[in-house]
Amino acid sequence: LYKRFGNIDAIPIVLNTKDKDEIVRTIRILEKSFAGINLEDFSSPKCYDIEDELKATMNIPVFHDDQHGTAIAALAAVLGALRLIKKGIGEAKVVMFGAGAAGTAIARLLLEDGVKPENMTVLNSKGILYDDGRLNRVQKELAKQVNPENRQGTFADAVKGADILLATSAPAAFKEMHKEAIKTMAEKNVVFAMANPNPEISYDDAMEAGVAVMGTGRSDRPNQINNVLAFPGIFRGALNAGARDINYDMKKAAAKAIAEYIKSEDLNAENIIPSALDKNVAKSVADAVCKAAKESGCVRK
Repeated sequence: LYKRFGNIDAIPIVLNTKDKDEIVRTIRILEKSFAGINLEDFSSPKCYDIEDELKATMNIPVFHDDQHGTAIAALAAVLGALRLIKKGIGEAKVVMFGAGAAGTAIARLLLEDGVKPENMTVLNSKGILYDDGRLNRVQKELAKQVNPENRQGTFADAVKGADILLATSAPAAFKEMHKEAIKTMAEKNVVFAMANPNPEISYDDAMEAGVAVMGTGRSDRPNQINNVLAFPGIFRGALNAGARDINYDMKKAAAKAIAEYIKSEDLNAENIIPSALDKNVAKSVADAVCKAAKESGCVRK
């Protein structure tokens, strides 16, 4: 995928350890051999510590794709949907169902791009995310930002009147009660159910529930939200710029480039994000990321 879409030589390195310190040390001493590091398949919350420790000490981009690639693709889909329903990101009421690595990254990037904290609700399997003393450090920080009053509630409480519902939880996680709750969302509502291989709610069931814009991770349904739209172009742009990191400015630029790849005249409920197989997307993303890296001062030279 890196070679096909970004003309980048990528080498898979599999580490036979689950020890965080061993992982960090191994990647650090490999720095001189690579122009960037793409982290994959590290569990939460270990993934946060691994990435943060590497980013603090390495002078090349380190990027955990399960977090940020997914978040960028999701933000791009949100921007496309908002264009269609004609609503600004600052006025959209957003619900994030899932508080693992992908869910927290999506929530943080949406907030960084303009979603107001008071307009966002994050849910885990127990309900509205609040600081119950058992959250990891990233969840705790996110809960403090979007739920400072530590309110509690159910899925139904959270989605009532919401414009956008994003989900990164488990296949077929939405049962009948969830489907009924989705019917109480805003009139022009948007649902992105991103569990793979089967989404939290099927495309057909979402349509029956009155969803206006639906996206999943599947290639056989409209609006596939796939991080291959993001990471080849992001790294191509970072390498072209000589970037030492992939910062929020670069992530937001990538999402905007993906969303704006769809021309206004082609935008509709089944076409708010480009195809994951369109090789030209990566070029648009790379150009935007390279520009953002330079403008934000995130370059080695």
